[in-house]
Amino acid sequence: MAIKDFYRQKIEYLKSEIGKSCGKSNRDPESVTLIAASKYADPSQIADVIDSGITDLGENRADEFEEKYKSLGSLAEKAKWHFIGHLQSRKAKTVVPLADYIHSIDSISTAEEVDKQAFKAAKVQKVLVEINISGEETKYGIKPEQAEYFIRSVNCLKNIRVCGLMVMAPLSNDEIVLRNIFHRARKLRDGLVLEHGLITVKELSMGMSNDFRIAIEEGATMVRIGSLIFL
Repeated sequence: MAIKDFYRQKIEYLKSEIGKSCGKSNRDPESVTLIAASKYADPSQIADVIDSGITDLGENRADEFEEKYKSLGSLAEKAKWHFIGHLQSRKAKTVVPLADYIHSIDSISTAEEVDKQAFKAAKVQKVLVEINISGEETKYGIKPEQAEYFIRSVNCLKNIRVCGLMVMAPLSNDEIVLRNIFHRARKLRDGLVLEHGLITVKELSMGMSNDFRIAIEEGATMVRIGSLIFL
């Protein structure tokens, strides 16, 4: 089997699973963006995935992101790039010119640096605010109760726009635990939109290879899939 056919089969399988999960929650499958998390993939693998129909790629490390983007040449421009790892302020100058979305804003200082670099790049950077729903000390993200104030503060910056929330669920096989985390994230997002008028906060980036089906059933609009595509 040709490698591109191998990837096409994986992608078609994932799209089918996304469709099934959307069916359980009466959602349109087009409302969910499949992001191929390419952290462990090399440029040739990423090229094959892009050629196989994936339009959204997710990278975790700024320097590796830049190297892969340059290695792909013009092919990199065929994809939308999501920076899904923790972003250090000093790396904003690397990430902002390349990323369509940054999923991991969790401090005003980082947001301000992203805004500065977006101004230099003559763009309005789309970002998601990372929320630590589970309260785990080892996870990045702001507390849910801080979300409204934080988003309003970030929205005061002229070259950055908050488009949604990002959540990292605990590493668990307990469906009840996972569903509770994702449900709380959706309720938070809905409250920000409907009760607080933050109408641009539409996206909900949550769910990975082990739990994306549950995440979709609970309202995810972006799922970050790595091992089910690249391994």
